[in-house]
Amino acid sequence: MRQEPIRISDCTLPAADGRFELSFREKIELCRIIDKMGVSSISLCPIRQKKIDRLLIKSISSAVKQAEIAVPVVLTDPESVEITWDALKEAEKPVLQVSCPVSSVQMEYLLHMKSKAVLQLVEKTLALCLEKTKNVEFIAQDATRCDPVFLGEIIDTAVRAGVRTVTFCDNAGMMMPEEISDWFKNLYSQYSGLDKVITGFFSSGDLNMSDACAVSAIRSGVREIKAAVYGKNTISLPNIVRILDIKGASIGVQTNIGTEQLRRISAQVKMICHPTGDKSSVIDSQYNHHETDILLSVHDSVETVMHAAESLGYDLGNEDQQKVWNAFCQTAEKKETITLRELEAIIAAEAMQVPPAYHDVRYVINTGNQIGAMAQMKLKFHNQEISGIASGDGAIDAAFNSVEQATGRHFELEDFQIQSVTEGREAMGETIVKLRWEGKLYSGRGISTDIVGAGIMAYINAVNKIVYEEEDA
Repeated sequence: MRQEPIRISDCTLPAADGRFELSFREKIELCRIIDKMGVSSISLCPIRQKKIDRLLIKSISSAVKQAEIAVPVVLTDPESVEITWDALKEAEKPVLQVSCPVSSVQMEYLLHMKSKAVLQLVEKTLALCLEKTKNVEFIAQDATRCDPVFLGEIIDTAVRAGVRTVTFCDNAGMMMPEEISDWFKNLYSQYSGLDKVITGFFSSGDLNMSDACAVSAIRSGVREIKAAVYGKNTISLPNIVRILDIKGASIGVQTNIGTEQLRRISAQVKMICHPTGDKSSVIDSQYNHHETDILLSVHDSVETVMHAAESLGYDLGNEDQQKVWNAFCQTAEKKETITLRELEAIIAAEAMQVPPAYHDVRYVINTGNQIGAMAQMKLKFHNQEISGIASGDGAIDAAFNSVEQATGRHFELEDFQIQSVTEGREAMGETIVKLRWEGKLYSGRGISTDIVGAGIMAYINAVNKIVYEEEDA
């Protein structure tokens, strides 16, 4: 007998939502290890806090390499489609979900709408999603209590729109396995359009029958199951995979998830999901931190790291937040603790890396213990060659003054830091330059065996960020 593949869609994060708190880093790690399990897709929660949730989705999209990433849009907010897609579009396999209550009770209670208005809203939202991607899933919440006539209408709306998947939910969780089997048999016989899409199933576990109902749904023709590795009131992913591993051949289905790998990864997921209280650390922005104060570690959340960046004076956009967070995580895996100074180096290296408006820098510095420092600077602004000559209190000061003379602009130097990257006579020096322009802080980073050269590189790097924002405005 030919065995058809069953898609397993993981919904561990939505199942955990509101039950216990996971840190930003734990959510990413959770999705990363679930991806290794071989699930078809990983469902995330809808965007509620724009800044944090968009960053979370982008970070998970970078971490997950095999599974689809599915994120629901907010049905009643047309802008949600654009916001969600912007966060999700960099995923290897993005999926937009349109979830809608379809029973009369739920439509009245949750949407305050009649069936005709709901149909129009679903049609409009599906059209917006399908403009972004062909991988769109329609989820019929509380479908087992829906009026059959209206259910047929909304199925027809979704199929005609061109969705890939239609998922039916037994949110009440009151149906027995044989009732689910009969329900799906009637569904397939009445609505021929379902043969054009993948049909999915979700059931709550109020009667502890969700796993058995899922098996009945599969036997009736369903080819995608929404299940959680860890969570109550949902289909158990480990149980379903074990059942299909043993009995799948007898009903002509199979999964791509190995039971040994599942056992190991399930244990990891439970370790992450088990409630352990408040894991977040707090940074007091009023505290006078020193360079060597240890502020951050691998256990800190993205909120904590971004708060630390704000306490240093940085106002990072969403894209830069993600870059800084990714670099912080890489550094935190190698070091137990990260200081403010090290965080600043990460921000300078990762945040707002831009095409250089000022480039091809050439300079000559004359200085000594009997004469003042003098710097001659030549560089290009786009394709125009510019130059400047200036003196200063030391080589660095003269170099910075000559840059200002060449560019014809004065920048407020907020801070200048030097530290050694390597050891020995040929040690590499790293410099961080912080410039303030129109109330905003910009940082640049330079590395060279010539500390003056490293300072010039860092200064030009920061200036380029200022120019980029001005030209992009």
